[in-house]
Amino acid sequence: MKACVDLGKCVGQGMCVLYAPEVFVLSDEDGRAQLRTGSVPEEQQDAVRQAARACPEQAISVTE
Repeated sequence: MKACVDLGKCVGQGMCVLYAPEVFVLSDEDGRAQLRTGSVPEEQQDAVRQAARACPEQAISVTE
């Protein structure tokens, strides 16, 4: 699985970090979400799906 953050939509509310802190981090520069890894580890996939659903801006996309 891969995840992607659309930086044009992300406003840094941090829901992704709450659900999947091992995968997402908020940038120190602009406060928007960034991925810690290119490919999502299997044990984090459910958390990433939840993060994508919880994102108010729908800025996270998931490719299985």
